[in-house]
Amino acid sequence: MITKCVQCICALVIFIAVYFPSRHARHYDYIHLKDVISELVFNINNKFSQEKNCEYGALILNNTEIIIADVTQTKYFIPPLIGGEFIPQTCNPLVKSAIIVPYRNRLEQLQVFIHFMHFFLQQQNIHYKIFIVEQNNTLPFNRAEMMNYGAKIAIESNFPCLILHDVDLIPLSTGNIYGCSHRPRHMSSSLDTFRYNLPYLTLFGGAISILTSHFKKVNGMSNLFFGWGGEDDNFYNRLESHQILPYRFDPELSRYTMLIHKKQSKNDKRFQILNKPLNIENDGLNRLNRKYLVIPENLFTRIVVN
Repeated sequence: MITKCVQCICALVIFIAVYFPSRHARHYDYIHLKDVISELVFNINNKFSQEKNCEYGALILNNTEIIIADVTQTKYFIPPLIGGEFIPQTCNPLVKSAIIVPYRNRLEQLQVFIHFMHFFLQQQNIHYKIFIVEQNNTLPFNRAEMMNYGAKIAIESNFPCLILHDVDLIPLSTGNIYGCSHRPRHMSSSLDTFRYNLPYLTLFGGAISILTSHFKKVNGMSNLFFGWGGEDDNFYNRLESHQILPYRFDPELSRYTMLIHKKQSKNDKRFQILNKPLNIENDGLNRLNRKYLVIPENLFTRIVVN
């Protein structure tokens, strides 16, 4: 009897694996290493005083993995401009990205993130600026709304590429160029806390890159998700409804580590909101009514949202 039960369970697992691949994501489609360079969107008109353009192909193809223990070690980098903006001086950067990080009460993680990311990004010869969007009220944390405020300021500053990034994620692949591709990209698809596997195929959170034009087309992210969970799935649905399907690069380029932190309270209403029809026109980037303050600091631009 026990043997038959085990056989039935095994058969069921095999059936699900074969006929319902979305139930797992051990194997998924991605852009292979050699093809990544052709997927990146370069800003050819982003010219400075240098005669030659920065090159990115060798950095991708010669990708190496950063040792996790090195993440918290002291990093030496060129001091950026006030507000956390860096422009390479040895070549013309063809990538211009705003790094947008929603934040509240994680000072230790923020310090690790900021110092590591300036070191990491400067090795890539890209033009970047880091925006820390701080929620300054007593409401449950609204990650997506903070992303929208950061995107609003970045768009006003003429950044064509948005990197939406959690403060507790640190990239481990040197060839993971922090720029945009032709389609929205799930950058952190190979995360150590998931044993470098993808939990499900439509996962679209952690660290993502998206063209400003695509972000504006779907009116950004929903402002309705207070507490942990749901906003990433809603964002994926928004993109899918406009046939802007996200994708991923080679897992070799997508490795991240997650800094240890206390888990946030779950949003008990997340499934209820997700099951409602999308309200893209009236919920998102065009419905930001809170007061906010933009404060340029030495290593980043702080956006305080009340």
